[in-house]
Amino acid sequence: MEDFGHIIGHAVEHTFADTLYLIPFLFVTYLAMEWLEHKTGSKTQEAVRRAGAAGPAVGALVGVVPQCGFSAVSATLWAGRVITLGTLFAVFLSTSDEMLPIFLAEQVPLPTILKILGVKLMIGMVMGFLIDAVMRIARRDNDPLRIHELCEQDSCRCEEDCAECGENPGKVYEHFEDEACAHTHDHSHDHAFGWKIILKSALAHTVQVTAFILVITLALNLAIEGIGEDALGDFLVANESASVFLAGLVGLVPNCAASVVIAQLYLDGVLGAGAMLAGLLVGAGVGLLVLARSNRHAGQNIAIVCALYATGVSWGLLVNVFGIAF
Repeated sequence: MEDFGHIIGHAVEHTFADTLYLIPFLFVTYLAMEWLEHKTGSKTQEAVRRAGAAGPAVGALVGVVPQCGFSAVSATLWAGRVITLGTLFAVFLSTSDEMLPIFLAEQVPLPTILKILGVKLMIGMVMGFLIDAVMRIARRDNDPLRIHELCEQDSCRCEEDCAECGENPGKVYEHFEDEACAHTHDHSHDHAFGWKIILKSALAHTVQVTAFILVITLALNLAIEGIGEDALGDFLVANESASVFLAGLVGLVPNCAASVVIAQLYLDGVLGAGAMLAGLLVGAGVGLLVLARSNRHAGQNIAIVCALYATGVSWGLLVNVFGIAF
């Protein structure tokens, strides 16, 4: 019973530590998205989307930052179609989660750390631009902003202050440049949407997504505490020839324990460079949870997860084939 209480206490402690630091990231992201929806017009929004052509480069760079806050941000932004699919992949692939803190704690030589981060950054950038190019060729890169869909599914009711937008939430994108609407409603696209409404809506989104992450993370932490991180390690080393594929599967666990186990086993010499890279490329941390919560198109989410896994494993196998070491 004492052990059970310890497991629960430890799981709850880790859950709050893993979740609470995400709140500022999520709130600022939703605040920016609400501002984009309610305070700008279609021309401004189109300019934002065009600027997204460089998104994979920026995404890969911010993804390298330790922890997985930016993967959560990118999942939210892609769900609203503010960033491109390639940018989402660039962030996911370059996200280092707990790898960097583990390497620093174990006093891994700086050149080794920079090589691994550099390879992850390069892969994220290359794959991001490649995916965006494929989407353009397939003419599937012109999705309209879907911020209002996030509002509908979270029932934040941010459109209720305008009767016309209440009946058709997509109208919020049209009002800014519609002078007739501006005169009729007497709001130009302040649109009765003052900062109070924007803050309220951003807060509603943040609370709902944080609650979802908290519940799922607690369940994952309880499972990991129950079976132990050593069990994840045993799973990875059970079949050396399949370690790249297994590491990729562990990387899909939306919890920091995945990157901790992969990084530690690599440092202990149990995992090779290919398996380590595969697991860390696939590991997008809590970003996958936010994606599942924010983007309600299950087929798209499954395709993204499968593509992420295939990408990480492919690069891991290439590292093994060419005998690359860090």
